[in-house]
Amino acid sequence: MTRIDFYLTSGSGRADKDLVVCRLSNKAFRQGHQVYILTASPEESAQLDRLLWTFSAGSFIPHGLNTADLETKLPVIIGNDEPPENCHDVLISLTVAIPSCVSRFERVADIVSPTKEAKERARERFRFYRERGYPLQTHDL
Repeated sequence: MTRIDFYLTSGSGRADKDLVVCRLSNKAFRQGHQVYILTASPEESAQLDRLLWTFSAGSFIPHGLNTADLETKLPVIIGNDEPPENCHDVLISLTVAIPSCVSRFERVADIVSPTKEAKERARERFRFYRERGYPLQTHDL
């Protein structure tokens, strides 16, 4: 069954949340997992695409944007739409809605900003997952 991990960020800026995504992606990649980063918009996808190249001087994470001609064997794929069919390992969700593809992934990382609105929406997602019996973890960063 899919395991859901909520990561509560301490910084309220977009950059703080993006850095958490980069670190989680790097860790999952280093452990041999394939990652799909689900964003809220094409602009957010493009920003993370750029950031993954530069967030750490010593790291390299092979990644790409989810497009029709994408090589889906990449370890990290970024998109604001449905993941490719063969992606089922780790989903990092930056959306406020519950992704329709959650149950096909082994693990889901739900990134939560410390704003009151973001926390309230995260509580709604948490309740949804709990009611359906998903194993849940919360991590304060």
